Amino acid sequence: TQYSFKEVFGTLVVQKELFDVVAKPLVEDLIRGKNGLLFTYGVTGSGKTHTMTGSPGDGGLLPRCLDMIFNSIGPFQAKRFVFKLDEKNGVDVQCEVDALLERQKRDAMPVPKTPSGKRQIDPEFADMINVQDHCKVEDVDEDNVYSVFVSYIEIYNNYIYDLLEEAPFEPIKPKWNSCNTPVRNGDFIPPQSKILREDQNHNMYVTGCTEVEVKSTEEAFEVFWRGQKKRRIANTQLNRESSRSHSVFIIKLAQAPLDADGDNVLQEKEQITLSQLSLVDLAGSERTNRTKAEGNRLREAGNINQSLMTLRTCIEVLRENQMYGTNKMVPYRDSKLTHLFKNYFDGEGKVRMIVCVNPKAEDYEESLQVMRFAEMTQEVEVARPVDRPLCGLTPGRRFRNQAFREELSRKLEMRGGPINGETEEQSVADMFLQNFPPLPSCELLDVNDDQTLPKLIEVLEKRHQLRQMLSEEFAKNVLAFKTMLQEFDSSVLSKENYIQGKLSEKEKTIAGQKTELERLEKKIKALEYKIEILEKTTTIYEEDKRNLQQELESKSQKLQRQASDKRRLEARLQGMVAETTMKWEKECERRVAAKQLEMQNKLWVKDEKLKQLKAIVTEPKNEKPERPSRERDREKPARRSVSPPPVPNAPPVRLRHRRSRSAGERWVDHKPPSNLPTETVMQPHVPHAITVAAASEKALAKCDKYMLTHQELASDGEIETKLIKGDVFKTRGGGQAVQFTEIETLKQESPTGRKRRSSPCNRDPPEDAADSEWTDVETRCSVAVEMRAGSALGPGYQHHAQPK
Repeated sequence: TQYSFKEVFGTLVVQKELFDVVAKPLVEDLIRGKNGLLFTYGVTGSGKTHTMTGSPGDGGLLPRCLDMIFNSIGPFQAKRFVFKLDEKNGVDVQCEVDALLERQKRDAMPVPKTPSGKRQIDPEFADMINVQDHCKVEDVDEDNVYSVFVSYIEIYNNYIYDLLEEAPFEPIKPKWNSCNTPVRNGDFIPPQSKILREDQNHNMYVTGCTEVEVKSTEEAFEVFWRGQKKRRIANTQLNRESSRSHSVFIIKLAQAPLDADGDNVLQEKEQITLSQLSLVDLAGSERTNRTKAEGNRLREAGNINQSLMTLRTCIEVLRENQMYGTNKMVPYRDSKLTHLFKNYFDGEGKVRMIVCVNPKAEDYEESLQVMRFAEMTQEVEVARPVDRPLCGLTPGRRFRNQAFREELSRKLEMRGGPINGETEEQSVADMFLQNFPPLPSCELLDVNDDQTLPKLIEVLEKRHQLRQMLSEEFAKNVLAFKTMLQEFDSSVLSKENYIQGKLSEKEKTIAGQKTELERLEKKIKALEYKIEILEKTTTIYEEDKRNLQQELESKSQKLQRQASDKRRLEARLQGMVAETTMKWEKECERRVAAKQLEMQNKLWVKDEKLKQLKAIVTEPKNEKPERPSRERDREKPARRSVSPPPVPNAPPVRLRHRRSRSAGERWVDHKPPSNLPTETVMQPHVPHAITVAAASEKALAKCDKYMLTHQELASDGEIETKLIKGDVFKTRGGGQAVQFTEIETLKQESPTGRKRRSSPCNRDPPEDAADSEWTDVETRCSVAVEMRAGSALGPGYQHHAQPK
C-alpha cells in the first residue's frame, strides 16, 4: 500500500528542519494577524510529545516557535498591562497611567511574580530553549506594539482542565476513593473542569482559563513547564510515559498601532488585532488488548479513542460536503476536542498536522489506519482567513519620532543648555537682552565726578529709544498678525461653512444609506431565518434519509441472508433427497431380491413336500425304506434335488464380494479397549487398516472405509462379535461422516449343545418308530437351512431326506 503526503521526514531528521517546513509559516502568519493550528497525530509511543516538546539539547517545535516570536517582536513589545484580556475572548488597550497602576498593584501583591527574563533559568529545561538559530520573521510592522499571552489546557476524559490553575492536586494519582468520589481531605481540592463558550465573533474559547502575559522565551517556556508537570501521564505496556490527555498550548498575540506622533498606543479597540497559535499534542490511539489496560487506564483509552474517532468523522463529513456538494452537519459537539477547534476547520486559520509513525511491526495495523486518515485529510480545503484592515496612519512613525528626539537631544547638548522648555525660553530672552548697549560703571568715587552720571543717562536714553522703537515695531507686528488672524478666521469660517454644507450632504447620504442598510439587514435577518428553517428541515430530511438508508441496508442484508439461507437449505435438501433416494433404491433392490429368493425357496420347499407326499401316497406299504447311515452320508454326499427355475420376471440377485471391495481401499479399524480377545482360529483381518481405540477426524480423513468391532453376550452365554461396516465420505461443512452399510456376525457354539435326531449306533429302531418317521412329512422336511440373501450356497444344502 502506498500513501502520499506533502512532506516525509526520515528517522534522522533534526528538529530545525522539521520546524522550518511545518511551523515557521504558522509563526509568520501569527505575527501578521492570522490564526494557526498545529497538532501531532499517531499511535501511542510514536514520538508525538517528543516532536512537540523536544529533548535536552534539541528543542522541539514549541520552544522554537516561542523563540522565533520573541526574536521578531522583541524591540516592539508593549509594557505589561498595556493590553488586557477580558473574560469574553477579547482584548482591551489601556493608557500608560492605567498600565503603571496595574504594575504597581501587581508588585504590591504577596503572590509570587511571573518569572522574568533576568531570573536564572531552571536547569531542568534550560537546554531545550537554548536555541542558537535566532530565527525571526522579516518585514515586521514596526509601527505596532505587541504583547504575548499564553495558556495551557488539557482535555482529559472529555473534560477540559486548566493546567496553569493554582490548585493543589496530584495529576497522576488523584486521591479518589473506590466510590469514584473525592476524599474528604482539607488539603485536597479536585480540579474543576472548564466550559467552552462562543464569543461575539463565533470563535470558541475556554472560560475562566488562566492567561499569562510573558515577555521572553524563557518566561513563556517556564509557564509551559509548570503546566507540563501537572499533565496526566501513566505507565502502559507500550509506553512508559504515555499521555493520557490531549494538551493544548495556546499562544495569543495582541497588537495595536501607535498614534500619529509615534509615542503612545492608539486607544481604539477596533484597531486591536488578536491572533492565536494553538499547539496540540494529541494522546495516542491504542488497542486495549495490547496495552493490557484496565480500570482508569481502560476508561482513559476509551475516551481517547472516542475523541480521535470524532475528529476523523468531522474530517470525513467536511470532505464529503466539499467533494459532493452536500450540506451535512459536521458533528463538532460530539467531542470537546473538535468543538474547541471548529473555527479552524470553518476557515478561521491555517491547519497543519504532523503524523508520527513508529516502524515497529506490532504497530502495523494501527499505523495503516493513521496514514489512511492522514492522507484523506489532505483532500479537505480550509478557507483562507480575511486580512486585517489597514489603520490609515503614516508608516514609519516610530522611527521618525525616535529620530526627532535624538536630534533634539543632540542639539541641546551641543549648546550646553538644559533640555526642558522653560530654560530654553529664558536663554532666548537672555540673547535678546544681549543686543542692548552695555551699562557703564555706576560707582561714584568722588563727589565732584560729573562724567559717570551723564554717561549712564546717555546709555539709558539710548536704551529707552531702542525700547520705544522695538515697542512700535512690536505693535506693528501685532497689528499685522491680528490682520492675518482675521483673514485666517474669515477663510476658516468660509471653509467651515463649505464643509458644513458638504457634511450635511454627506449626512443625508449616510442617512439614506443607513435606511438602506436597515432594510437590507431586515431582509438578511428574514433570509437567515428562512435559511435556518431550511437547514433544520434539511437536517430532518437528512436524518430521515439516513434512517431510511440504514433501514433499507438492513433489510437488503436481511434479504440477502434469507436468500443465502434458502439456497443453502435447498442445496442441503437436494443432497439429502439424493442420498435418501439412493439409499431407498438400494434398500428396495435388496428387499426385492431377498423377497424373490425367499419366494423361490418357499416354492421349492412346497414342491419338495408335494413330491414326497405323492411318493408316500403312491408307494406300496410292504416295502420299507432303508435309512442311510451317517458314514455313508459322509462318504457320499447326498444328492440334491433340482430346484425349480427362478421366476422369469424377477431381476437377478447382485452378489456382494466383500474381499474384493476392501482389497484396494484403506480402512479405519475401530477396536474399543473394552473388547475381549476371542482366541479363535478365524480372526477378522482387514489389510491396509488404521487401528484406533476411538474414532477421530484425522483417521477418518485418511480412509474411505470404516469398521467397528462390537462384542455382546448372546442368549446362550457365548460372546457374539459384530463387525459393523460403513463408508466414509466428506460432508459439505468440511468434516467426515460414516454411512453404515452391513453387519457381519462372528459367534462361537458348543458342539455338546446340539440335539441329534438319529445316531449311527442305533441301527435297529422299532417298527412303529420307523413308520412314524417315514410317514411324518413335517419331520422329514424340517431338516433344512435357509441361507440369507447373497449367500454363495444354494437352498437345501443340509437336506438329508432321500426321495423314494
